[in-house]
Amino acid sequence: MSRKSQAVLRSTNPEDYQRVPRAVAAMPKDFANGSEIAPHRHRRAQLIYATAGTMRISTEEAVWVVPPQRALWMPPGVRHSIVMSGDVTMRTLYLRQDAAAGMPEVCRVLHISPLLRELIVRATELPVHYDERGAAGHVVALILDELHREPSLPLHLPMPRDKRLHRLCSALLAHPGNQRTLEDWAGWSNASPRTLARLFMTETGMTFGAWRQQARVLEAMGRLGGGQAVTDVALDLGYDSVSAFSAMFRRASGVSPSAYRPSR
Repeated sequence: MSRKSQAVLRSTNPEDYQRVPRAVAAMPKDFANGSEIAPHRHRRAQLIYATAGTMRISTEEAVWVVPPQRALWMPPGVRHSIVMSGDVTMRTLYLRQDAAAGMPEVCRVLHISPLLRELIVRATELPVHYDERGAAGHVVALILDELHREPSLPLHLPMPRDKRLHRLCSALLAHPGNQRTLEDWAGWSNASPRTLARLFMTETGMTFGAWRQQARVLEAMGRLGGGQAVTDVALDLGYDSVSAFSAMFRRASGVSPSAYRPSR
C-alpha cells in the first residue's frame, strides 16, 4: 500500500473519503458522549451507522434517532448535524453515485442485520484503495446487495417550517417530558390553540399529541441506547409509571425499552 493510501486509511476527515475513487469508502471514527458534528453536507451518499452508542441526526426537514440496530441513509447534498448519546463507535460508508443507484432519494432509517453489521465493520478494515476485483471487492458487493434489501423504518420526526411552530417543536425536543397542553403552548406561542392544531397537521401531518409522543419515543431510544435505566427514562419523559411508558414504547417501536439498551 502506498503512503498516500495509508494516510487516507488513518484519516478521520470525511472529506478524504469523498475523493476515494472506489465504489464504497468506509470511515471508522469514535466520539465521546455529547459530541456534536456541526451542520454539513457531503458530495457522496452516506450510510450513517454506529456499532455502539446512539446518534440524533437532524436536517431542515426532520429529526432521526439511530441506535446500533439501525442506520440512516443520507442522500448526497443533504445538510445535516449529529449529536452523540453515549460513547459512539461510528462506522460510516460513503457511496459513489453509481453504487447508490436504486437507494432512496430521501433520508430513511434502515434496519442493520447482523450480517450487514459485520460487513460494514470489515469494510472499515480494508485498504481505502482496495482491489475491486479481489476479496475486498466481494465484501463491498455484498454490502451493496444487503443495503438494497433492508426495509425502511418510520423512525423520524418531521420538523415544521412555520417559525412559531418550529420554535415550539424545538422547545419540546429540548424538554420532551414537558407536560404543557396545547392550550398552554398557545399562550407561549402567541397563537390560538386552533391555529397551532391546524399548523401541526398542515406542517407535520401529525396532531400535537402524536408529534409529542414520537418526540418522546425518539428521545427514549437515544437515552436507552446511551445506557440509561428504563425507570429513569420513563420518569424524565413525564410518565407516571414504568409500565405506562413501556406500553407506549412497545406500541410505537414494536419492541420493549430494554431492547434498546446496550448489552452488557
